[in-house]
Amino acid sequence: MSSIDDIRNNRLEKLKILQEKGINPYPVSTLANNEVVNVVKNFTKLSKSKKRLILAGRVIALRPQGAIIFFNFYDGTGKFQALVKKGEKIDDESFSLFQNTVDIGDFVEIEGKLFLTKRKEKTLQVSSWRMLAKSLRPLPEKWHGLQDVEERFRRRYLDTLMNQDVRERFLLRVKMINEIRSFYSSKGFIEVELPQLQPLAGGASARPFTTHHRALDADFYLPIAQELYLKELLVGGFNKVYELGRRFRNEGIDTMHNPEFTMLESNESYADAQSQMEFIEELFKFVVKKLFGKMKINYDGKEIDFGKKFTVVKFYDILRRQALMNEPQSIKREDARIKAEQLGIKVEKEDGLEKILDNIYKKTARSKFINPTFVIDYPVAMNPFAKRKEEDPSLIDRFQLVVGGMELVNAFSETNNPIDQKERYLEEDKKGKTGEMEISPSDKEYLEAMEYGMPPNGGIGIGIDRLAMLLTDSKNIKEVILFPTMRPRKED
Repeated sequence: MSSIDDIRNNRLEKLKILQEKGINPYPVSTLANNEVVNVVKNFTKLSKSKKRLILAGRVIALRPQGAIIFFNFYDGTGKFQALVKKGEKIDDESFSLFQNTVDIGDFVEIEGKLFLTKRKEKTLQVSSWRMLAKSLRPLPEKWHGLQDVEERFRRRYLDTLMNQDVRERFLLRVKMINEIRSFYSSKGFIEVELPQLQPLAGGASARPFTTHHRALDADFYLPIAQELYLKELLVGGFNKVYELGRRFRNEGIDTMHNPEFTMLESNESYADAQSQMEFIEELFKFVVKKLFGKMKINYDGKEIDFGKKFTVVKFYDILRRQALMNEPQSIKREDARIKAEQLGIKVEKEDGLEKILDNIYKKTARSKFINPTFVIDYPVAMNPFAKRKEEDPSLIDRFQLVVGGMELVNAFSETNNPIDQKERYLEEDKKGKTGEMEISPSDKEYLEAMEYGMPPNGGIGIGIDRLAMLLTDSKNIKEVILFPTMRPRKED
């Protein structure tokens, strides 16, 4: 039998002791009337108060010294010290029960008076206590914690419990999302809820997840993007809409990709890529200032300055400078394939020219863009929904924002011409027939909506997880997703 089993059996015996005394180790409610954060802040005032002070929390440290037991507990707002002293303030039976049944990890309710120890430590002397939840498994050791990184991600509840830095990381993510929502609201956007079960996987080029509805006897797809629904709302008279929610792409898992992730997608009537670029720059400056009170942050050992005007570079210019390609705008697929393989990039037989060029860009240039950089003017085949540039129809009016070497934003002027959209859908369908999996197939219902008249508009997609990585200085996307996708654990 393992040591864990021994500990669990021992705790089950303590559980039995409580039950034999008629004590419910898992009561419905607690009488707690304050929180640690308030006790610490108002310690002097509460020390003099005659009002009953009852706190509740998880025991995180026990220091028994004969007839005296010091312990620390955590209630979600902070840590505090308590003292149980035999024969003083508490009767012998309650002391003995505490001594013989309470373990680190248990949730307890304690009532008592505040005082300062000889070392000037703020402490609650317990006059009565009650078990709120008896724990049956030991917490990881304080100084060692969860050493296996995969176990940290699988058992995130222990990771956040034992590691304050991890808790703070996710609290910062929450604040970041709140500030983003606040900014969008201040600009007149409304947040909408869109379907998670979709008859067609559209709005982006990616492999979808498929599921089946029994009552309808029909296959549905989890959303890879929501922009088509957002644009249909523009047709329906809503001018500024966004959704912040989960997306699902059936792709590989690495430090930058998780199959289930969070995106913010927005569409704004009468906007274009240029105005959306200005919007994104203002948004990022706003969020960084709100979170940190300054415009400079550190990521991966490098300083990133959000205070300056964001840089703008053209996609083909990047390939000329960084990949040393003379005429990337007119290169043939075979020549691009040779160039890619020279750079150590694997090219699949179904990969189109634009995907090869995009992989060359990612290999040679993207990691070099540390300060905020807008990459603009992509070839038309790289997105079936972006509007063509009027001065050069071979390009689309699209940009991506790269910061710290990561793509954080994809945005463009949305095509609202149903004829052009249908032609580009047909091109996507051709790719699908040749074996390319990451396409956006023709959507007849969306085309029909466009034919009723869609206002010119700009669309934005923001990778919330990657932005959280940047702002928390994390190198792995799993570090900013509470419960990332993991390979199922093999049963013993």
